[in-house]
Amino acid sequence: MPRLEELQDLTTQVRRDILRMVHKVNSGHPGGSLGCAEFFVALYNELMELNEGFDMDGKGEDLFFLSNGHISPVYYSVLARSGYFPVDELNTFRLINSRLQGHPTTHEGLPGVRIASGSLGQGMSVAIGAALAKKLNKDSNIVYSLHGDGELQEGQNWEAMMYASANKVDNLISTIDLNGQQIDGSTDTVLNMGSVRAKFEAFGWDVLDVKEGNNLEAVIGGLKKAKSMTGNGKPICVLLHTVMGNGVDFMMHTHAWHGKAPSDEQLETALAQNPETLGDY
Repeated sequence: MPRLEELQDLTTQVRRDILRMVHKVNSGHPGGSLGCAEFFVALYNELMELNEGFDMDGKGEDLFFLSNGHISPVYYSVLARSGYFPVDELNTFRLINSRLQGHPTTHEGLPGVRIASGSLGQGMSVAIGAALAKKLNKDSNIVYSLHGDGELQEGQNWEAMMYASANKVDNLISTIDLNGQQIDGSTDTVLNMGSVRAKFEAFGWDVLDVKEGNNLEAVIGGLKKAKSMTGNGKPICVLLHTVMGNGVDFMMHTHAWHGKAPSDEQLETALAQNPETLGDY
């Protein structure tokens, strides 16, 4: 399956981009970014119907909103490698006056970014608003959003979820990055949420699990299944089981790399595990 191999190569290159961006400025969030590389590659290369060029209205195309904005490195890498802006602009990550700030913002006019995010818990509300706007405009496209599992501890999410099901927002697919880690430790330790599936179902959503959230084929298959479930009167939740720091052995299965940059030596080790495929910026 040549196409899958191409996407695997892209995923590896995205991981390199993440590591190099965060290392260069000794700042950023590599853990969650590495864990979501397959999701972003699948979304932008296999799932979303996108128009040529970029405008803020996004009429007649699918929309994506990143709620857990701190994982901007993976977002920027995939946007750049999808043609939204020059790949070499990744060199400016988190620099003063850069369009690529630590959390995505809109006032710099970065193509691909429609909301400022990073204040956690707000993306669900925005995605629901956009999905309702599409319904009002008789626009049959879908709205996608991504949220951290720790982020669900924010109460605004649950009000939004209740609103979405009550108003039959069935053109929305919200994915939860279930890596079990957040800035201060495991989600179970910081504030155990119990069964996320049971909660979403109790709030009137259809829920599906992607158990292998770092297997590109499984992610594509899961998202396509979610897409097939839209239009049936319920919003869709995808529970994406990922590993924080995936692809770099010393960053995996720990919250330690939530918001920490690798040293020169650590970068060398990490890049050796993710060989250059499409060319570094």
